[in-house]
Amino acid sequence: MIGFAGLSHLGIFSSTAAAARGHNIIGYDPDSVLVDQLNEGKFSVLEPGLPELLAEHRSSIRFSSDPERLRDCPLIVFSLDVATDSANRSDLTPLRELIRRVAAYVSSDCVLVILSQVPPGFTRLLKREIWSDAKVRIFYQVETLIFGSAVERALNPERFIVGCEDPGAPLPQPFNEYLSSFGCPILRMRYESAELAKIAINMFLIASVSVTNTLAELCEYIGAEWSEISPALRLDKRIGPHAYLAPGLGIAGGNLERDLITIQELAFRNGTDAAVPAACMTNSSYRKDWVFRILQREVLSKSPDPIIGLLGLTYKPNTAATKNSPALDLIDSLQGIHVKTYDPQADVPSFRSERVSRVNSALEACRNAAAVVITTPWDEFSSLELARVSELMAGRILIDPFGIIDPKKSAEMQFRHFRLGSPE
Repeated sequence: MIGFAGLSHLGIFSSTAAAARGHNIIGYDPDSVLVDQLNEGKFSVLEPGLPELLAEHRSSIRFSSDPERLRDCPLIVFSLDVATDSANRSDLTPLRELIRRVAAYVSSDCVLVILSQVPPGFTRLLKREIWSDAKVRIFYQVETLIFGSAVERALNPERFIVGCEDPGAPLPQPFNEYLSSFGCPILRMRYESAELAKIAINMFLIASVSVTNTLAELCEYIGAEWSEISPALRLDKRIGPHAYLAPGLGIAGGNLERDLITIQELAFRNGTDAAVPAACMTNSSYRKDWVFRILQREVLSKSPDPIIGLLGLTYKPNTAATKNSPALDLIDSLQGIHVKTYDPQADVPSFRSERVSRVNSALEACRNAAAVVITTPWDEFSSLELARVSELMAGRILIDPFGIIDPKKSAEMQFRHFRLGSPE
């Protein structure tokens, strides 16, 4: 029996994936309302494949708000997502409270795993603070879930990175059996190395994003086409076929920004150089304004009171999350402008401005718009009927950062089609 404490996005997927690998699961969360919803098959997160996966393995999972149910678990995984504040700094208070709440129900021979993302030093300090005199064994495991593809990532991880007090010692049997059931490499290292490994992965991703965005912008001005260049880079063995080479509107979602902030703070405390993360933050902020710069040049400077149609509010498709969404940043920049928004799943209850509204379809957002902006590349937007869009719009400006609309079709309809990394 494996216990998962904390049933946010991370906990739901990690526990369900463990059940799919043949383990019996107790999922614990102090929020009884959340537990009742999960037992009824209702989810607070949007992820493709989640309802089907849980339904298939429902008999192996029991959700409970009673921590007593964890007492007989030889392995307990703390799987609460660590939220970030408005400055993208981690708020570890809920995780600490959860750990202390569960501590009273942990047996002396239990194995504890911190799956939540924490800064370097957290796990070792936790052991000293709570279990310094106990025989409880504590490990840190790097989580690698990605919003929008969490099912695939949870079921088929590339590798497990495990932080240990003694990396040379064998893993305890219940933990080793759990990890081995996924059939991927297991990398053991000291606590601090594993905690920093998660940040290191994201830093390399951020570097790819920043370089891609920098070069894609040059393409827009010199007549080059980034979509022609990226295949050449993928064939370079030093970069590879899975490199992140799709230009975007900066870094969004909160988790990557959190790691940039963490590295900057660690560098400041230890007197090391932080120019690289600072440059990535600057590049991201600049890139998020790409849409606004085009709107300012092509629409706002020429029309006294235009309507802007905004398609997509989430920071990426296949999620309801809007944390650090480029769309919301754009809305803030368009103060006083009439904006009609549509998103199939975004959890945005209201807007601060009366001039910003939500409508019930993509076509309704296009009605009377001087420009239409696709800020989230949902699949349904790629199949927009351009002839109908053209009839509804007042203008001919189509801003499609991710290039999900066929440029040949947009040219046939005489749209001015703006894409990241492409000359208009």
